[in-house]
Amino acid sequence: MKVAGLVVGVALVFLTIGKEALTEETTVLPLAQETAALPADPAYARVASSAWQPEASAAQEAEAEMAGPPTTDVERPYEFAEAAPGPAPGPQPWKLPQPCLFQRLGIDVGGWVQQGITLNGDDPADGYNGPVCTDDFANDYQVNQAWLYFVRPTNTNGCGIDVGGRFDLVYGTDWRFGQNFGLEEKINSNDSYYGLIFPQAYLEVAINNLTVKMGHFATFTTYEVVPAPLNFFYSHSYSMTGYFDPCLVTGLMTEYKLGQHWTVLNGFHRGPFMFEDINDDLNYLGGVKWASHGKRTTMSMMVDSGAQDLLGDHNRTTYFLVFTHQLNDRLQYALQHTLGFEEEGSVQTPGQDAEWYGLSQWLFYKINPKWSAGVRFEWIRDDDGARIFGIGNILGTDKGWQGAPGFAGDFYETALGLNWRPHPNIVFRPEVRWDWYEGTRNVANQLPFNAGTDRNQFTTAMDLIVTF
Repeated sequence: MKVAGLVVGVALVFLTIGKEALTEETTVLPLAQETAALPADPAYARVASSAWQPEASAAQEAEAEMAGPPTTDVERPYEFAEAAPGPAPGPQPWKLPQPCLFQRLGIDVGGWVQQGITLNGDDPADGYNGPVCTDDFANDYQVNQAWLYFVRPTNTNGCGIDVGGRFDLVYGTDWRFGQNFGLEEKINSNDSYYGLIFPQAYLEVAINNLTVKMGHFATFTTYEVVPAPLNFFYSHSYSMTGYFDPCLVTGLMTEYKLGQHWTVLNGFHRGPFMFEDINDDLNYLGGVKWASHGKRTTMSMMVDSGAQDLLGDHNRTTYFLVFTHQLNDRLQYALQHTLGFEEEGSVQTPGQDAEWYGLSQWLFYKINPKWSAGVRFEWIRDDDGARIFGIGNILGTDKGWQGAPGFAGDFYETALGLNWRPHPNIVFRPEVRWDWYEGTRNVANQLPFNAGTDRNQFTTAMDLIVTF
């Protein structure tokens, strides 16, 4: 009855805020102005969230090529685009007071706090929402991210040398999904729901059109990313999570700009979530990125490959293709295709190779400056139970992505949500989500949801993000 009451309450919230959204003034602003309310976070921002300009004529493009590299970093798919000209409506975003020394050095300090709750009518006995991440607590409040960052971006405008770097500090329940072997487990307790992680700590050197990043950093392989303010939904797609995405790595990454539209990336790292390498076998991470003139359309293709077993004998390779397109001032579409395999990686049939693949899609509609609506649909096939590991949040030695034995089958999920921005520093994100599974039980005779007893799950979730 308690959960049912909560669900009814959430339904009333949806109806109330939906009514308010429809009665809001429907003046449409470029999406870049909505993004500009977020912290200046160049390591994570996304071209897909930016405004687009009409395609330039051939003469305009030729003139731009003659003028040299662009002054804005249009090739980086995770960098905030500048807002369209004109005064921003309403209140301006608030930022932490910046120390004088930091201002002189070009260092920016900021962050956010993300907190939320996910309601599950099944009321699972184990208290978790199966393999859903990272809002994994069933019917329980959680602070996912209390995030603080220090960043000094590099910018050469295509000519010269610049040095920068970044350091991130995060406390919250998301620590279980971001801990790296050889780093955070040395400072956190294995039986704690809350902990501290360092998602990024790297040095960056830029020489003309080449940028070199060295240290511990987040990858940029998927459409959804780690920082909460840069995603539309509270819950994450399976394709973004550490089941498939390397997410956080330690190594070196280079980016080289080929004109205004193309960027080539190449690098290596010690393995996903590995601060200390368990097998001394390096992973390759690289690919290409492309953005149209005005960034109306973007595409990236990334590959991560390397051995993850203790002996370094069995290679794991995953490919990610991300496509985004701004259909008009209100409507935006994104697609991600994921494909991977691992030598002798099967959980269902030990000794055999494992394979996984899937397709994820997003569609967003900007109702007015304060309200947006979104839908996500995803299908993931884990042929051999090698990637989606059941309840991924069992405390002890099994936390984050390493949970119960995996499932060989098809996972589907669809989510419907709203974003409400009453102030540039605040976003409220309610959503409903349905997950279902078609496949066999795992080797422990479990199903993915409701403490191993169900093939499907319906959840209602909401979170609140305050940036500073």
